[in-house]
Amino acid sequence: MDLYSGYLNKLIDELAALPGIGNKSAQRLAFYIISMSDARVKKLSDTIVAAKKNVHYCKICQNLTDTEICPICASDRRDKSTIMVVETSQDLAAYERTGRYDGVYHVLHGAISPMLGIGPEDIRLKELMNRLKDNGNVGVPVREVIIATNSSLEGETTAMYISRLIKPLGIKVTRIASGVPVGGDLENIDEVTLLRALEGRTEL
Repeated sequence: MDLYSGYLNKLIDELAALPGIGNKSAQRLAFYIISMSDARVKKLSDTIVAAKKNVHYCKICQNLTDTEICPICASDRRDKSTIMVVETSQDLAAYERTGRYDGVYHVLHGAISPMLGIGPEDIRLKELMNRLKDNGNVGVPVREVIIATNSSLEGETTAMYISRLIKPLGIKVTRIASGVPVGGDLENIDEVTLLRALEGRTEL
């Protein structure tokens, strides 16, 4: 039995379809949105539409940005000779929170998973290889690629696949240490553990 009106039910259903939002959280958000002023609701909806329209992949690292090149790639303070490969923009953000990594990134937007039908061509691997062959797209030779995919089966499979691709290029390939729990997503790991995993990385 529907407890609420059609419009409220639709709003709850749409919110519940978002990742990490259960039915109870969706109800709380829906009630809060309904209680907001018309001006705030319009600002929220306009912001969502604008973000969807203007956010795209960085030309260099494939991170999400609303400029041609993201702030990290554009910074003169970053070490362009070291690239950390991560699965998602959330993983990138997790390492940025440590405040101790001064290299740049490459975001794959996924991991190889034969069981789910996700192959190398379905993630941003081609862009990574083109970047490495083109001196990082910024004219700076790449000395090291740090593979920081998750410690899940898919993450490990992706790490080994990338390592086999890069080694013939003569570039050092390392893997973050196993301080990250097996099966753990980087975005949910604390900064100290992430930093120890980075500092204890091993060569593949």
